[in-house]
Amino acid sequence: MLASNTFSYWEQTAFLHAADVIIIGSGIVGLSAALHLKALQPQLKVMVLERGFLPSGASTKNAGFACFGTVSEQLEYLEQASEDEVLTLAQYKWRGLQRLRQNLGDAHINYQQHGGYELFLNGEESEANNAIEKLHYLNKILQPVLGITDNYSVTDAKIAAFGFKGVSRMIYNTSEGQIDTGKMMRTLLAKVQSLGVLVLNSCHVNQVLEGDNFMQVLTAQGSFKCNKVIIATNAFAQQLFPQLAVVPGRGQVLVTKPVAGLKLKGTYHFNQGYYYFRNIDGRVLFGGGRNLDFEAEQTWHFGHTEKVKQQLTSYLTEVILPHQHFEIDYWWSGIMGFGEGVKPIIKQVQPNVFCAVKCNGMGVAMGSLVGEEVAELALNS
Repeated sequence: MLASNTFSYWEQTAFLHAADVIIIGSGIVGLSAALHLKALQPQLKVMVLERGFLPSGASTKNAGFACFGTVSEQLEYLEQASEDEVLTLAQYKWRGLQRLRQNLGDAHINYQQHGGYELFLNGEESEANNAIEKLHYLNKILQPVLGITDNYSVTDAKIAAFGFKGVSRMIYNTSEGQIDTGKMMRTLLAKVQSLGVLVLNSCHVNQVLEGDNFMQVLTAQGSFKCNKVIIATNAFAQQLFPQLAVVPGRGQVLVTKPVAGLKLKGTYHFNQGYYYFRNIDGRVLFGGGRNLDFEAEQTWHFGHTEKVKQQLTSYLTEVILPHQHFEIDYWWSGIMGFGEGVKPIIKQVQPNVFCAVKCNGMGVAMGSLVGEEVAELALNS
């Protein structure tokens, strides 16, 4: 009796052929790894498997911030790590952002460096004073990384011009920028595909096994063989390898309908970066609130909670757009990967299996370099 097969002969030979490297996850890190693999060894057969119709996680769902970091975030890093480690991270993010721009071109990602602003609300005077006292120190240690002497500066005079209410102090960050996340991912995807990388969507990976002289990737659509595997699923990494110290963190985001006379320009953060907003096509994009209930937001499930929705709506009404009419157009959420320490996890998990995960919400800034590092690790091991 002849065996039946879900796939045709053509599908088997053209799509399911053995690959040299299979990358699991088609986000910023996974596609950057594919790009670097083909740059180093153009003859490599590289395949990318993605569970979603579009990249799952946060690569197409983030707010489009360059993520260099506010003063409060830098000070928080200094509480977790040494000054040298914090500077290494700052340099890594800065280099990563430049590599992203170099790989894709500013026009293709709509990169704009309008800078960023950190807001301190009424009642946060002590936090503001502490941050302002540290400006000279931070500017001094970051000068070799950025090549400028005054990256952070007090800019209270602009509070009224932006139309905010209940904001007492504001710090400007010259190095912050913004991108169009959708354009970035479409450009990155088109570039890797033009190099012969095969990207298969809606292909959920269930298990990675070691076979005789090959690796076997078991999916809902069937089994794939390859020589090496790269795990680039960030927040979802523990679903395949529970030993990896990375946990999910959901970010809930809203976008308003166009707001008449919107004064925002650049990116904005407050409450240690847990809230963030920007102007996008004359609308306000506003997200955050994970700190309201860390346990509830430590989830692999997309969606929203009333607690976060109410807080975002309240801040939008009372702080960002006071006395202005607005309507919320729609909501979405993304899943980021977090863990202890400031560095991403880039390592060999088992023979011929490598991972590049835990970007701590900074995937736009560091994703290009993280992908390159894991590609080189896979090739050289």
